[in-house]
Amino acid sequence: MKLPSSAPVLLRWLKRRLPTTLFARSLLIIVLPVAIMQIAVTYVFFDAHWQTVTARLSEGLAGDIAWAVESYRDDPTSEAFAKLSQRAEDSMSLSIALQPGRQLPARRREPPVLIEPFFAPIDRSLERALADRLDAPFWFDTTRYPAYVDIRVAVDGGVMRVLAPRERAFATQGHIFVLWMTVATVLLTAIALLFIRNQVRAIERLANAAEAFGRGADAPAFKPHGAKEVRRAATAFLHMRARIQRHIEQRTALLASVSHDLRTPLTRLKLTLALAEPNSRTADMKRDLGEMEHMIDEYLAFARGEGGEGAEPVRLRPLIDTVSEGARRMGAQVKVAADPDLTATVRPSAMKRALANLVMNAAAHGEHVEIAARRWSGGGLEIVIDDDGPGIAADRYEDAFKAFTRLDESRNQNVKGVGLGLAIARDVARGHGGDITLATSPLGGLRAIIRLPG
Repeated sequence: MKLPSSAPVLLRWLKRRLPTTLFARSLLIIVLPVAIMQIAVTYVFFDAHWQTVTARLSEGLAGDIAWAVESYRDDPTSEAFAKLSQRAEDSMSLSIALQPGRQLPARRREPPVLIEPFFAPIDRSLERALADRLDAPFWFDTTRYPAYVDIRVAVDGGVMRVLAPRERAFATQGHIFVLWMTVATVLLTAIALLFIRNQVRAIERLANAAEAFGRGADAPAFKPHGAKEVRRAATAFLHMRARIQRHIEQRTALLASVSHDLRTPLTRLKLTLALAEPNSRTADMKRDLGEMEHMIDEYLAFARGEGGEGAEPVRLRPLIDTVSEGARRMGAQVKVAADPDLTATVRPSAMKRALANLVMNAAAHGEHVEIAARRWSGGGLEIVIDDDGPGIAADRYEDAFKAFTRLDESRNQNVKGVGLGLAIARDVARGHGGDITLATSPLGGLRAIIRLPG
């Protein structure tokens, strides 16, 4: 069966307006069926029971009034009317009075607008019953007196006025039923709110702990909480976190050992070359040793990823100023625009290394470098580094972030580069829950944008 052409549009419209959070969706799943059931029950009650009972009561009252009118017509004497009035009072709870020389009111009194929908079914039922039983003009009012219905019938020489108890004209317990249904709905909704909120809070704690761990922060107070499935997921997360932390610690210890083992022979070689007679060959060897030492530092930094460092609130302006001084020593003209009080929760050494890689890369390929740090519309922070160098083709941006990749363009002809600068910077940014993107700079070169969560 194919859906009508408008069905996908309707489904998309509904999907856009449905709640997105688990709490709201769970509440909707529970409250919506209850509300629909309550509305359906209320409708059935008023349609099939309340209106039917009201119609029967109205017919009974109309029959009693018709009897009183016929009895008065048969014997319109004052003595007969007194007996009639007393009998109606004792047997039917009707207060009947004769108003000689009076006429029926010209129009019926209208109820207030807010309560008119509640009186309309009553008025229709009573009017229909009186019209069926009486052959004389009549008038009635169901709103003037709280406990009575005022009914007037035209008779010879005046008007017969009947005050009937309200419960004789319609079922008066309908509002109690509606009240109980409303109280039940509110009570069920409140209970659902408490239970759903308790379950969703456990999932929120798990999500916050996972997000904090992804940013390098720790959540030592986190414990499994909530339903069995949520506790199971939280326990699995704790085990995963412990394994990752253990792996990071083991890798850091291994890299420290490798770094020590590699630097020891390098130090001996550098010492030997320092004591050797200076010539072109020793100068070349010193240059090769320097490049080798730089490459080892880059490899270890990429593999280590500053994983053992904790995140803490850091003011970005001093960090940027420190990095920009190194770019100035390389001969670049650096301009910094950043609020001195702008703060981010980062791993200081890791973020400093990422910024240094980007700024030094810009200074190596351009004469002018501009660094700006600010809040951005996505709700976090962004650091923008612009240069006026040769830049990178737009279709090679992602290739530039690949480890050990050195592009062929003139921008990457750096003899000391090993193709890890951008890879390390992006790894640091993503480790903080952010990212790095590249674009064309207004200065004509490359723009690197670090975005971090607020």
